[in-house]
Amino acid sequence: MRKIFLFMNVSLDGYYEDAAHDISGFHGDFEAFSPENSGEVDALLFGHKTYEMMKFWSTPQGAEMAPEIAKFMNERRKYVASHQPFEPGWKNVTVLSTDVPGAVKKLKEGPGKTIAVFGSNMLVVSLMQKELVDEFQIMVNPVAFGVGSSLFKGLQNKAALKLADTRSFKSGTILLTYVPVKG
Repeated sequence: MRKIFLFMNVSLDGYYEDAAHDISGFHGDFEAFSPENSGEVDALLFGHKTYEMMKFWSTPQGAEMAPEIAKFMNERRKYVASHQPFEPGWKNVTVLSTDVPGAVKKLKEGPGKTIAVFGSNMLVVSLMQKELVDEFQIMVNPVAFGVGSSLFKGLQNKAALKLADTRSFKSGTILLTYVPVKG
């Protein structure tokens, strides 16, 4: 069975974006999730809003800014959860617009390597409720927003997690890796 993990940046006060939906306060993700360290990832899963931001990597500006990340993003199979079908405008994309948790469960049970979810809080919450996320890689950034969108907002049931690993970076960012506690 394939592993699905979340990679999410948060502020010290637990927000994945500020009140204006800005994420520019985060700086450690290139260090933590580099193409060299992500060889097991063969598919990416996004919510529609995050997908629209990630399409930056398909542009000449993305390739110029970080060629190895653009290559990684462009070469991987991408799945996008959306309430409605849409034309993705990027190669290797499948839009999941009906029974997203069921479709993700089929992906997880199918052939392939690891599936990474970047951001996409609403999608992750829906997958957590179906116990489809195997690992949570949370980048805690040395910034406080005061207000914003809190991590796992909308989670209906308590989710017990166990700390599996920590890693710190020169930027002051800390990567906390959690796994769900079963039972």
